[in-house]
Amino acid sequence: MTTAASTLAIDTLPPLRGEAIARGSLADFIWFRTGGPAEWLVRPADVADLSEFLAALDPVVPLFPVGVGSNLIVRDGGLPGVTVRLPKSFAKVAIEPGQRVRAGAAAMGITVASAARDAGIAGLEFLRGIPGTVGGAVRMNAGAYGREAADILIEATLVLRDGTVETWPAGRLGYTYRHSELPQGAVVVEALFAGTQGEPAAIGAEMDRIAAEREASQPLRSRTGGSTFKNPDGHKAWALVDAAGCRGLRRGDAQVSEKHCNFLLNLGAASAADIEALGEEVRARVKAQSGIDLEWEIQRVGVRA
Repeated sequence: MTTAASTLAIDTLPPLRGEAIARGSLADFIWFRTGGPAEWLVRPADVADLSEFLAALDPVVPLFPVGVGSNLIVRDGGLPGVTVRLPKSFAKVAIEPGQRVRAGAAAMGITVASAARDAGIAGLEFLRGIPGTVGGAVRMNAGAYGREAADILIEATLVLRDGTVETWPAGRLGYTYRHSELPQGAVVVEALFAGTQGEPAAIGAEMDRIAAEREASQPLRSRTGGSTFKNPDGHKAWALVDAAGCRGLRRGDAQVSEKHCNFLLNLGAASAADIEALGEEVRARVKAQSGIDLEWEIQRVGVRA
């Protein structure tokens, strides 16, 4: 189904059993609740639908997969080309023999951790502290509380930009800290994780501990994008930001969180440009104070207005 018109001519979009929305809003669901629209927001019906669509899509058309946008700034001019957002049909979670958990890429981290807990599978508790989807976690090697996706991933199923469906072992993803070597335009559609045998009560207690720690230390009820900067070797990003005097720093309605200063906030009417500019000001102040170049952890995409 297609609606309205955009700068990408409608006849250049291949057939789709799912949904394609022209100028589809991203600010409706990404965590910062700001930024421009997707030129085309595509929700495929299933893996075959996505594969066929990408195989027929002109290879010059940009393609960007998005989950819930919990670690994303979409610039105010929006995202050109096709943005793929997987629907709930990609969010199934199943337990397999050998303490393994198979999860669709649209499943949330808490859903996967809870399914593992109920099955007595330990080692996935940290996913309770990652407020994004499986697809995003696989792509960026998401981590929390001393663990990361690379520690538990066995393999990931991808739909490549040309529509080819492949299953890659974890070792092929080239994982480093908050980074993978997934090809440009590849869409993660499923992941297989490994855990160890555990007691549901103990697993649940660890998940509760993680939830309580996040609640106490992070601005969870705010419009935010999660951890803004990567931790440099031997340092904590929040401590560097704090030492540079940036706690509570504002630019318009964009603010460095006073509760956890590695988080940026949209206090209500901040543009994506306000948030990104505030982040760059923080980087400059940290560089001047400590000599350390902070690297963005939040992905910044799209066109400046």
